[in-house]
Amino acid sequence: MAPGYVPIPTSPPDYSDEDPDIAVGQSTALPHAGNIRDSVILDESTIAALAAEQDAHRGVQKVEAAQRVYGRYSRWCLFIGLGLASYIYSLDASTTYVYLTFATSSFDKHSLLSSITVAQSLIVAVGKPVIAKVADVSSRGSAYVAVLVFYVIGYTVIASAQNVSTIAGGIVLYAVGYTGLQLLTQIIIADITTLRWRGIVVSMVSAPFLVNAFIGSNISAAVLEHLSWRWGYAMFAILVPVALAPLICTLLWAERKAKKMGVVKEVAVSRAYGHSRSISRIGSRDGSRRPISITNHPSTGRPRERMSLRFSKVAEQLDLVGLTLLGAAISLILLPLTIAQGNWKNPSTIIMLVIGVVMLGVFAFWDLWVAKRPVIAPRFLRNKSVVFASLIGFFDFMSYYLTYTYLYSFVLVVKPWSLVDAVYFMQVQTVALTLFGIIAGVSMHYFHRYKYVLIFGLVIRLTGVALMIHSRGANGSDVELVWTQILQGFGGGLSAVSSQVGAQASVPHVDVAIITAIVLLLTEIGGAVGNAASGAIWSNTMPSNLEKYLPWLTDEQRAALYGSITSVTKSPRGDPVREGVILAYDDTMKIMIWVAIALSVVPIILAFGMPNWYLGDAQNAVDEADIAGRIMLDEEEEGEEGSP
Repeated sequence: MAPGYVPIPTSPPDYSDEDPDIAVGQSTALPHAGNIRDSVILDESTIAALAAEQDAHRGVQKVEAAQRVYGRYSRWCLFIGLGLASYIYSLDASTTYVYLTFATSSFDKHSLLSSITVAQSLIVAVGKPVIAKVADVSSRGSAYVAVLVFYVIGYTVIASAQNVSTIAGGIVLYAVGYTGLQLLTQIIIADITTLRWRGIVVSMVSAPFLVNAFIGSNISAAVLEHLSWRWGYAMFAILVPVALAPLICTLLWAERKAKKMGVVKEVAVSRAYGHSRSISRIGSRDGSRRPISITNHPSTGRPRERMSLRFSKVAEQLDLVGLTLLGAAISLILLPLTIAQGNWKNPSTIIMLVIGVVMLGVFAFWDLWVAKRPVIAPRFLRNKSVVFASLIGFFDFMSYYLTYTYLYSFVLVVKPWSLVDAVYFMQVQTVALTLFGIIAGVSMHYFHRYKYVLIFGLVIRLTGVALMIHSRGANGSDVELVWTQILQGFGGGLSAVSSQVGAQASVPHVDVAIITAIVLLLTEIGGAVGNAASGAIWSNTMPSNLEKYLPWLTDEQRAALYGSITSVTKSPRGDPVREGVILAYDDTMKIMIWVAIALSVVPIILAFGMPNWYLGDAQNAVDEADIAGRIMLDEEEEGEEGSP
């Protein structure tokens, strides 16, 4: 096991020898995934680090306190709010991407579409750790408010834009809101669900994609036909606040009520006591009682506190330096990978990549040895579940984008399908991902394990990629092509949900938000690398393949076929030119798929190395607190506390 861990429980918990109140528990006092006495698997250095960082986790204290004040109706409001937020996120993702093409074209700047998309993808990736830190330092409710503000301002700017530069600025603002809504929804689910139910709830929030995957194209088509792309964006500036209002109001109400009742302070004290008691327990096991200094960092409440000191304190809690270094490093790495597309002759592209890698090293040095409240704490690097889940996401998305980036172009060229049929085909995998994600959640609920689901899903994923060797060829049938997409969605749905739950199970509640952001960030980076790799393969092989199968055409004619799908699709199937292009596609796609197959093996190997946490009725599998932050005691320690 990695440092900081001891062997995990291998069987469901046995509470027969424990206090009945602890064994059965109340609705918010949940039993743990193993014997209470042996459930602490954090080492002393990890517990000490958590204790020292308490002031950077007030958002977690507030959400745990809120769990103690929710009633039946307020809890229903919370889940309904999550449902509305998930639906509006799904509807947005299924429609607005279409409007950007028409928005840039209206200013005769369609060529800038890729640049705007790259900027959006960078913000979506690097924004996740920032939002996670804000949610931890402030509160979940205030983080949602900030996300909503960016969302509304971004779409308002786009809808009223008078030039393409304004559209680009609006897209950047909107991307902050978009990635924030995605991440915060996952964080809230982890806050309010036990491990046993988390997979089901995580997968259910994607259920709207089952509907919007197909009606989204109809909605966007109707908006463009009867209104305009401006209204397509403007209506979400109205719909998003309405949809998020129940969730935000419920969160803020619960936080305010918990604060007025003094529950937030109670949680903070309980956490501090829990850290101290855990280290005392570790000391008693090796014959010593080592004291630890725990500082709760209470707010002074002094109105005249110097602004510079307050800013310095907040900057330390957020690890502002670390976030800046990480954001700059990831941007400088992803930007050249995205825009190079196999062309590395431009020196500035290489310089950006080198600077990005260097800044990533500087960030690592800062967070591991300098920062007091780091974004990526040293304990995360010792956690196999977090590291392996991040790498699984990285290699899985890299493999996925190698097979996906040119899929739509391949279908339009090889298959005599209409545009509507091609769009429906592209949605098959999304539907399969959602459907089998729900099945994964149900499986984990009943089996109380995630590792079997993860490995099975990754094997299915590999099978789907392997079958593409024939289905993505010139002679692949429609059935083969569709089935490979279904298999990809089948395996992806199982693996995505299970790996996320596995990573979240391995950390205390205070770390859930940031490790969720880290796993998603590495996954996004893997997608960018896969996209860049597919572009490199395409640009380095497709021209020569066109020359191989269409030797009678001039260089200018082959360049036109290479640069425009419409130049190919205007020729019917059976035409020598189109058949030659199909053969060229066949050869190029096979290279991408062979690379994707090799990459798909890596996540399977990593999955075997992940600890198989027991998914019980606890917030996580590594500490003694339930989802409301209550510390559960064993009989020995209860006796010690009760003795004079």
